[in-house]
Amino acid sequence: MKNVPRTFALAIKAVFLVIFFAGAIFADDQAPQWMKQASLAKPPVYEKDVPAVVLHDEQQVTLGTDGKLITVENYAIKLLNREGRRFAIARAFYLVSAGKVRSIEAWVIRPDGTVKYFSKEKILDIIADQDDVYNEGRIKVIDASDEVDTGHIFGYTVVNEDTPLFYQDTWQFQSRLPAVMSRYTLTLPQGWKASSITFNGADVKPAVTGSNYVWEMRNLAPIPPEPLSPAVENLAPRIAVNYSPDNSTQAVNRAFANWLDVSNWATSLYDPQVVIDDAIAIKARELTASAKTELEKIQAIGSYVQNLQYISIDIGVAHGNGYKPRASNLVLSRGYGDCKDKANLMRALLRSLKIDAYPIAIYSGDPTFVRKEWASPRQFNHCIIAIKVSDSTSAPTVMNHDKLGRLLIFDATDPFTPVGDLPDYLQGSNGLIVAGENGGIATMPVAADADRLERNITVNLNDSGAITGKISEKASGQTSAYFRREQRGLSSSDFRKVIEGWLTRGATGAKLVNIETRDRQAQAGYDLDVEFSAPSYGQLMQNRLLVFKPVIVGRRNAVFLTEPKRVNPIELDSNSMRETVTFQLPAGFSVDEVPSPVSLETAFGKYVTNYEAKDGKLVFTRSITMNRGIIAPEKYAGVKDFFTKILDAEQSPVVLIRK
Repeated sequence: MKNVPRTFALAIKAVFLVIFFAGAIFADDQAPQWMKQASLAKPPVYEKDVPAVVLHDEQQVTLGTDGKLITVENYAIKLLNREGRRFAIARAFYLVSAGKVRSIEAWVIRPDGTVKYFSKEKILDIIADQDDVYNEGRIKVIDASDEVDTGHIFGYTVVNEDTPLFYQDTWQFQSRLPAVMSRYTLTLPQGWKASSITFNGADVKPAVTGSNYVWEMRNLAPIPPEPLSPAVENLAPRIAVNYSPDNSTQAVNRAFANWLDVSNWATSLYDPQVVIDDAIAIKARELTASAKTELEKIQAIGSYVQNLQYISIDIGVAHGNGYKPRASNLVLSRGYGDCKDKANLMRALLRSLKIDAYPIAIYSGDPTFVRKEWASPRQFNHCIIAIKVSDSTSAPTVMNHDKLGRLLIFDATDPFTPVGDLPDYLQGSNGLIVAGENGGIATMPVAADADRLERNITVNLNDSGAITGKISEKASGQTSAYFRREQRGLSSSDFRKVIEGWLTRGATGAKLVNIETRDRQAQAGYDLDVEFSAPSYGQLMQNRLLVFKPVIVGRRNAVFLTEPKRVNPIELDSNSMRETVTFQLPAGFSVDEVPSPVSLETAFGKYVTNYEAKDGKLVFTRSITMNRGIIAPEKYAGVKDFFTKILDAEQSPVVLIRK
């Protein structure tokens, strides 16, 4: 402003200051009353690692007589340290075909009482799932994480409008963060009623006034992240809400009394899409031309469908199309599809060969997520297939169904798990078999006995402590799928680095000489051979004693529990490993001392070690078998003791003495 007279500049500055302070006052006036009230809360003092506390978490849902749902969400959070800044984000999900975000606003109240308001210019509108080619789900976002600090209160209000696909809803009262107040309110038209089921805690009863229902919880403690802990969704209290009108015809395909209702509804979407034309029949015959047995036919078709490109294009989700597969002949001609498209195509190919199959709606990612108590399609995010098989077909994932008979369960989407096996994140899950009056909820098989790792190691140890050796691994079941996924997802150089990583963790300074792999996917098997050397594995002491650890390769699924106490349950997966290590001892040395053998057996696992010295060799064996289950936190000491003893055993050395 060098060309502006000083008096004029001062006048402008004065006007600017007036506007600035007026703006601050105006911004403060814009902070909503609910947020001001929430900011007065005095939450308890938490551990230093708790980054923030939710002061106010509320959702007000109103169903109008026009069938529209209006949802008002009010949320306020106080940052307790700088790590809490990542929670200062407002998100509003909507479907472009059936809903809209009427408004999204956010505020920050600073410790000095001033308020920052986030205007429309701060709103981002992004696709909900970046992996989909097209998805009707979108999210409006206000990100204030760079504009807040310790002691600040961030809050937002979102107003959504949409049409419910189902007369059902869910509300989770908290995340990992502590919450001072969490409330869900449902207001229904006259003549409607609601009910709820509470998960992960004592039953939360609503306060009911006419057709207005309020569920509320207060002073919820933080849920700390702990090793082997269940997901937050299985720890935080949450409710599943059903609502319906007195007139049952209004609730057709929108309210479900039981799982049979859900099966019938889903069957009406799936079955018409199984289209068998000449192209389907020809393809099925082509794929199974050399197959001699029922299982070989299923394997040939399963492998083909698995290898079709996965592409998700979600259109008309709000009208039920998110649950409806595309016609099987269309999926075949296009050569791609999502999980339900692949399952549906496989049904058509099998049916053309007189083999019946049924889709299964399931939740991918957490076998304990779906609850039988709540009959709802909203619990699922994935689709697999159940294939009706005769007694001649045997596989770890065959289950007996009381109405449908023997069913082989298979995921036609996972490219790493062959027919006869099932991804470990689906094993033991509750899934909906979509088979009309014969369908319903069922628990998927657990193929624990098929999931194994057999490892044999031969080692030559010289008198200076250097070793050369070969590791031969034979993996089966989901362990082989893990190895297969690892190799296919990496370049050859990166895969080599991974092998070098777990090798050097067990044998410091080890050098990788050679790698050979054999993928036996059709048999759910994978073989890995590794040749290696380590120049100073053993320690020579006083030119008389040679000391080394018999455990050369650390277990990839090793568990380390170091916390003195536990808040959450411990979630253990099933697996089995057996290892034999044969050391060729250096000439002139004999075994002086070996660790005591270990034998641990509990309800959740078994671990055994043994040593045998004979003919200039030392043979070390160890085995571990873990059982899938959830252990209560009050039994944590026993679990910790189990894994601590394993760690101690695997760190214990062998001592050789020069003759």
